[in-house]
Amino acid sequence: IYCPVKATMCLLNGKWTLHILRELMDGKKRFNELGRALGAVSSRTVCQRLRALEEQGLLVREIKNTIPPWVEYDLTEKGRALNAVI
Repeated sequence: IYCPVKATMCLLNGKWTLHILRELMDGKKRFNELGRALGAVSSRTVCQRLRALEEQGLLVREIKNTIPPWVEYDLTEKGRALNAVI
């Protein structure tokens, strides 16, 4: 039997995941902006969580072709729908 609450909990289970989603609710952020906003978290952990959220379809990663290139992260509609849960 499919349980939407259990499915949501599985999505949000990773450490720092809720913090990242909360920060992105305000709009697009770059990797270093997220790192500073989260505080005491390693960049490796942030990178792993962002990749997992991207694979789950909760956020989108956009590479800007500037010199030097930089990356922005933003929530998808599915990610924004979690605002009510958070």
